[in-house]
Amino acid sequence: MQYEFTIQVSPEIAAHPDRLKSKVAHKNGIPSDEIRHIQVLKRSIDARQRAIKINLKLKVYVQEDYINQPIVLPEYPDVSNAPEVVIIGAGPAGLFAALRCIELGCKPIVLERGKDVQARRRDLKAITRDHIVNEDSNYCFGEGGAGTYSDGKLYTRSKKRGDVHRILELLVGFGATDQILVEAHPHIGTNKLPGIITAIREKIVERGGEVHFNTRVIDFEIKNSEINGVTLMDGSAIATNNVILATGHSARDIFTLLYDKQIEIEAKPFALGVRVEHPQKLIDQIQYSCEVRGPYLPPSPYSIVKQVKGRGMYSFCMCPGGVIAPCATSPGEVVTNGWSPSKRDQPTANSGIVIELRIEDFKEFSKYGPLSGMYFQKNIEQYAWQIGGKTQKVPAQRLVDMVEGRISTNLPETSYKPGLTSADMGVVFPKFIHQTLQDGFKAFGKSMKGYLTNDAVVHAPESRTSSPVRIPRDWKTLEHTQIKGLYPCGEGAGYAGGIISAAIDGEKCAQACVAKILSKTV
Repeated sequence: MQYEFTIQVSPEIAAHPDRLKSKVAHKNGIPSDEIRHIQVLKRSIDARQRAIKINLKLKVYVQEDYINQPIVLPEYPDVSNAPEVVIIGAGPAGLFAALRCIELGCKPIVLERGKDVQARRRDLKAITRDHIVNEDSNYCFGEGGAGTYSDGKLYTRSKKRGDVHRILELLVGFGATDQILVEAHPHIGTNKLPGIITAIREKIVERGGEVHFNTRVIDFEIKNSEINGVTLMDGSAIATNNVILATGHSARDIFTLLYDKQIEIEAKPFALGVRVEHPQKLIDQIQYSCEVRGPYLPPSPYSIVKQVKGRGMYSFCMCPGGVIAPCATSPGEVVTNGWSPSKRDQPTANSGIVIELRIEDFKEFSKYGPLSGMYFQKNIEQYAWQIGGKTQKVPAQRLVDMVEGRISTNLPETSYKPGLTSADMGVVFPKFIHQTLQDGFKAFGKSMKGYLTNDAVVHAPESRTSSPVRIPRDWKTLEHTQIKGLYPCGEGAGYAGGIISAAIDGEKCAQACVAKILSKTV
């Protein structure tokens, strides 16, 4: 017999199967020797009280053997000679769109401006060590997209948009640990994601799809309001009536191309701020209310949201046991982001702390029309680069110094390897952003005692939280409202906000595109 139970236990009991078995048996009146297996279905941490508990949803096998049923990938057909779909971008939206195309019987041709996931590493080293930015291969561009080398968080609030569990199971099928099906806030880790991404690409190619690296799209051919093809950087062209545009939130050249070709796009609100780093030990002490975290708890994350004079200010992409990375996509700009390895074993914790921006905040750049938010974003990044000595050094300030409006006389070494330049955040940001950050951090300090400390260092800017542009699409066909056969997709188009939601949107666009193709062949 199988029973499902929810139970709350100490971290130590949760970590020891025999002790958990005894607890379950005692609590539910089941003889311990009749329990053959306990399967953990869901796990979360409750740190609201001083005595920290682990919430578990369990399936208990009583007088019945447990048979492990491994995740099996779909039976992908050979699509070598099937109708073709061009997919621009090999991030999660593009890759999962490609897999779904194959599953439904169409051949994906994936065009990625950057390099494969392994070759990207050299360019990441170059930006970190030598301050050299490759416009096509960096933390945002290349196989796997921005998520591959920026943590691999899989938690999403987008459950209404599609089947989250399906995407998680596919990731497991391609090599992720099955614990991502269990944890309340699943995470793969920057060190593990490249192998999974490679496995996905190999499956696409094995089943007849194509993946082309170092292949930047520079133009669209449009006739009678329908996509007819794409032009590549080398001057070659691909004729097609089916394009899934999954280029990511930093593809400014694509936004500019659409605008120049008078293809409808819209300015979209986004969030912008700083990335702040604390000692992980301090965050553990605050969140777990203890001096020492102990062996049975993971490095603690935090999530915090405040309203500051009518604007939301919140933590974004929080990385326990992680590092801050240089994520510029063009020379002459500075951008920060964070990531964690799978074990989250670095001594520092970092998080984006960002504030909500509105369309009216971009009025200084209104001459750029729907690109006004992009130019607002770009202007801050370029100014930060100048402050940093025209290198990848970031403007930085100790947290209390920032809140109290004084330049830090010295800065500790942080996980951001290109280096820091002591600067006043009031010079880096427009006044309204700076004041909101100052007031918000004061509010953070009241909610999280110990958070507001000069042991924390603020790095600027954290500016690539989401796309500053939305590419409109028909809610039913998912095609662009103006251009038939063009399917705006994922984060770059304004329809997703992370790995899982982008993958879900990629699948949706693939389904819509293939359905249209097949309807023409009937």
